Amino acid sequence: MAGEVAVEARDLEFSYGSRTALDGIGFTVPRTEIFGFLGPNGGGKTTLFRILATLLKPDSGSVVLFGSDLIRHPSEARARLGVVFQTPSLDIQLRVDENLEHQGHLYGLHGRGLRVRIGELLDRFGLLERRRELVKTLSGGLRRRVEIAKALLHRPKLLLLDEPSSGLDPGARRDLWEVLEDLRQEYGTTVLLTTHFMEEGDRCDRIGLIDQGLLIAVGEPETLKQEIGGDVVVARVDDPELFSADLRTKLAIEGVVGEGVVRFEHPKAHELVSELIEVLPGRVKAISVSKPTLEDVFLKRTGNRLWRVE
Repeated sequence: MAGEVAVEARDLEFSYGSRTALDGIGFTVPRTEIFGFLGPNGGGKTTLFRILATLLKPDSGSVVLFGSDLIRHPSEARARLGVVFQTPSLDIQLRVDENLEHQGHLYGLHGRGLRVRIGELLDRFGLLERRRELVKTLSGGLRRRVEIAKALLHRPKLLLLDEPSSGLDPGARRDLWEVLEDLRQEYGTTVLLTTHFMEEGDRCDRIGLIDQGLLIAVGEPETLKQEIGGDVVVARVDDPELFSADLRTKLAIEGVVGEGVVRFEHPKAHELVSELIEVLPGRVKAISVSKPTLEDVFLKRTGNRLWRVE
């Protein structure tokens, strides 16, 4: 149904003792959208994921999933959810089809109906010839396929993925995203994922930047990057603080200092580089010019980098 809302969260709050993990988060995800939460470890992504997966109850706030109140009626919401955790949930000592059979039993699926459904999913994910192989013999990418197939057995409307590309090589990551796009096209599946990979955020229809329990920005990746207003210049220098001060005084440019570099944005960066070298001779050890990334947006909004560990 066009325009249908898959997920609507309002004013979600959660604390671990005195530490606030979520601080009034709210967002809306339309049906069939691939929506990602991008942020550093410790920023609140995992707590939010656990609430959406009905594993945690928020201290306050609400979540509505396809019209069902996830907090008041979690069982009803679970019937609409498929969940793939960051930590593998497969039994590696069992065969591929045995893993799916046990999952089906948890949802009340049995007999011929379950066998047909397993066959459909294994065929869909290119696993039919592997159905009798032990999971422990599969590559990381194939195991991820089995995880997703398992999560889709009961035909959920929403697929939750926690750090789906973690531990996968680049080829397996590309393969995973082909699967997600196909799910959206063929079944109308809505996908909501958490990640700390910028390239994964770029693949989402929309992204929410999350940090220290706050949702600091929501939008299409390219739209968010447009707020940078130019190319990103990173200059490696011996004295970043002094260089930043001179940059401000002589070129009227505000830089951000960090770990031996000064970073700033400029609409005509390539033209500026030669002027910078001329005005501040012998000061720059190395310099790079690049297009804005989601990490640049995150840095501009928070003053912090995505990869930091909380």
